[in-house]
Amino acid sequence: MMQNTSENLPVQEPRLLDQVRGKIRLKHYSIRTEQAYTDWIKRFILHFGKKHPRTLGAIEVEQFLTYLAVKKQVSASTQNQAKSAILFLYKEVLAMQLPWLENVEQAKTPKRLPVVLNREEIQSILSRLSGTHWLIASLLYGTGMRIMECLRLRVKDVDFKRHEILIRDGKGFKDRVTMLPLTLAASLQAHLTKVRDLHNNDLAQGFGAVYLPYALERKYPNAAKEWMWQYMFPAAKISTDSRTQAVRRHHVQEQTIQRAVKQAVRDAGLTKPATPHTFRHSFATHLLEGGYDIRTVQELLGHSDVSTTMIYTHVLNKGGRGVSSPLDHL
Repeated sequence: MMQNTSENLPVQEPRLLDQVRGKIRLKHYSIRTEQAYTDWIKRFILHFGKKHPRTLGAIEVEQFLTYLAVKKQVSASTQNQAKSAILFLYKEVLAMQLPWLENVEQAKTPKRLPVVLNREEIQSILSRLSGTHWLIASLLYGTGMRIMECLRLRVKDVDFKRHEILIRDGKGFKDRVTMLPLTLAASLQAHLTKVRDLHNNDLAQGFGAVYLPYALERKYPNAAKEWMWQYMFPAAKISTDSRTQAVRRHHVQEQTIQRAVKQAVRDAGLTKPATPHTFRHSFATHLLEGGYDIRTVQELLGHSDVSTTMIYTHVLNKGGRGVSSPLDHL
């Protein structure tokens, strides 16, 4: 009789990148952060001939970051993202307390003023969008939401009676409330009628479940198919979740809105490099122009520090911080 020796076999440690993914998901980081961090860690390891990061130190980290800046000529923000990924690897995954990594010099990110559109330019872009693209772009300008905050909205997050939108897990995992523009209420309700029909059709075909955060799916097994949890802007097609391999309907992809806005900007003949995020900048600037105090704007944008909001005071409709040119008084 053969003896089962499987109990004596050593437990194989997960691959390093799988450990990275596991730790990122444990901390509820976004899929985009997961993709970016794993990519940078992989590039860091390959750069030094597949040596294990435990055998590398401050010199190698600085060499890699210098290589990115000098040879690859990446931007300061990209270089800093690479540093953040490596820092996450050592501190969170390898559990190595390395004070030298904190002291690796941070690339200086240039302080640039945001691109802001005037009201006529906003109208020109919106008039060249239609359907869901128009509704999303209108919400971005009318509420100041970031694009992913808008796309991740659930049906339950909009209160039509109070004309409020609850933004869950914004940047920094913070919740906040913003206004629902009165002019969009009817269009949004009509849109949700179509979304509900789509959801009912998915249910009839054996689908209809949606991704739920923080293990809510295990806590409330039926919640994933409930109407209140559905995305406000569902994707046109059902797809396979890259993390769980579950087949379900996700929300509209960010790139879809970016392409639509880019085309609208081009069709409008605008020379400003406007993107969906430009609507957020314009929202803040136009509120300040309308006389709203900066603390209110800070709260609506979800900024932790008012100094971040202060940048919009430099791009108000009056150039040069509101100072008129002496030439205009001649």
